[in-house]
Amino acid sequence: MNAENQTDPGSELRGIKVMVIDDSSTIRRSAELFLAQAGCQVVLAEDGFDALAKIADENPQVIFCDILMPRLDGYQTCALIKKNPRFAAIPVVMLSSKDGIFDKARGRMVGSEQYLTKPFTQQDLLQAVAAHAAKAQ
Repeated sequence: MNAENQTDPGSELRGIKVMVIDDSSTIRRSAELFLAQAGCQVVLAEDGFDALAKIADENPQVIFCDILMPRLDGYQTCALIKKNPRFAAIPVVMLSSKDGIFDKARGRMVGSEQYLTKPFTQQDLLQAVAAHAAKAQ
């Protein structure tokens, strides 16, 4: 029996570099665990400033960004990423416990590709990475 032919949702994600920006250490750790289990390389950032400092060195292929963060919120962080020609093509997936239409629309306005509501599942994260990683290539 060939193990590679079984449907492993993360097999095509192996080696993809994903940045998770969230001020909650619990959210960062669970996202890191979910993504690492699928073979992704994970870069963690505590807030928007931390993320912007790391993004140039790390070159993530997909970014998950919390909306409610101190100092620089997720909308501002996403807008700054998208305004930089070097990083504008990196897909940004907003993370929030709010799932209102206004919140989702505002995420789109600043350039995010998707909006995930917390709490998310491993499958939610992996599907988002699979959907957007190819665009960043």
